[in-house]
Amino acid sequence: MNRNNTAAGRTEATRMLVFAGVFAALTFVVFTFFSIPIPTPGGGKVSVHLGNAFVALGALLLGSVYGAAGGAIGLTIADLLDPVYIVEAPATFLIKFAMGLLVGVIAHRLGHIDREREPGRVLRRAFPAVLAGMAFNALADPLVRYFYKILILGRPAAQVSFAINFSVTLINSLVSLAVTLVLYMAIRVPLKKAGLLTISG
Repeated sequence: MNRNNTAAGRTEATRMLVFAGVFAALTFVVFTFFSIPIPTPGGGKVSVHLGNAFVALGALLLGSVYGAAGGAIGLTIADLLDPVYIVEAPATFLIKFAMGLLVGVIAHRLGHIDREREPGRVLRRAFPAVLAGMAFNALADPLVRYFYKILILGRPAAQVSFAINFSVTLINSLVSLAVTLVLYMAIRVPLKKAGLLTISG
């Protein structure tokens, strides 16, 4: 293998790891400091937040794996530092990573969004990817957490909090859908000009 190609590959991997770390930090900050907590029966809580938007945005900008990992790690760290959410951190990582992965695969591997230049075509490829990710989140998040609380944590109150969790997650997903698309369309051109959008998967 050519040394230049190897060095370029390492540089690219390092760059992507740095960007994933940036998105992990952004997601953590958005969830931790700009969310609205809602108490649920049994001493738990759910939150109205935009963390999901940054998971999806990371997947659009960084590709499926790095984008999904960055956002999922950010939200998982936020859970680990919260005494109420800490027990749900493993479920958070799995749900958010899967959501980001879905957005990235549809946008990049199926839609090849990084090759598009015309804004209308970009939006038409970004919309179904983010919609699929948010739809998955709206269904998977309350269901996975319900079974996680019942089977793993043994919390009977999970049945009571399910409806609240589902409603809040649906609101989060709908708002995050709009926010993700607005942010992506606003920053993709400057990032492309800076040579930071070279993702293909």
